[in-house]
Amino acid sequence: MDSRNFPLEALIAKVQRLSPVDDEDIAALRSLSHRTDRRRSQQYIVREGDKPTECCLLVDGYAARSKLSAEGGRQIVSFHVSGDMLDLQHLFLDRADHFVQAMTDVTLAWIPMPALRELISNRPRVGTAFWRDALIDASIFREWVLNVGRRDAKTRIAHMLCEFITRSEAAGLGSVESMRLPFTQEQIGDATGLTAVHVNRMLRELTEEGLIRRSPGMLQVRDWSGFRRVAAFDAAYLHAAA
Repeated sequence: MDSRNFPLEALIAKVQRLSPVDDEDIAALRSLSHRTDRRRSQQYIVREGDKPTECCLLVDGYAARSKLSAEGGRQIVSFHVSGDMLDLQHLFLDRADHFVQAMTDVTLAWIPMPALRELISNRPRVGTAFWRDALIDASIFREWVLNVGRRDAKTRIAHMLCEFITRSEAAGLGSVESMRLPFTQEQIGDATGLTAVHVNRMLRELTEEGLIRRSPGMLQVRDWSGFRRVAAFDAAYLHAAA
């Protein structure tokens, strides 16, 4: 179903991966009040300090969460794909403590918080899916701390890309053989704590080793098993539903 005409279908597909839901649960999700809008690449979706009244669903495109240092340095802490709720925590935390930024042009669906709270109260299986989603987010954050803090540069980049490919495949957005790569080398650096020059060098090594092939905006993994070995990638932390 075309997400541009049926924006909540991306959310429904993810909820179905996260928790067993019945037809009434799905009907309740489809009936959620919402509004849609578009943001251009690099525009902010949520700013630190905001006090949101709606939760944001990423319908189409790619986004990233980030924090800024006092000196203005950016640390990307997660990437997001279609079906992700970008600020579900604002159902219970009244102020945004980080930024959410579009990495590409995006389509968003904004859902009023009272409607989501009522849905969770009335449909426990949907509430379980949202709770599981939040716990998986926390698991991903832990893995990213390990990635930046304890892995070498090549492993960091390979691991980040393995996660992105795995999550994108789960959302139906491509395959190992052909995957859109919506990030610049600078953005990959901001996610891995490396300079763009270092990222370029590591991507070149991965290419020369026959593990990946790159073309403008696209990534192809030529040796998935070998690429995962270099990345020390074990998808268990994604809990098969991210």
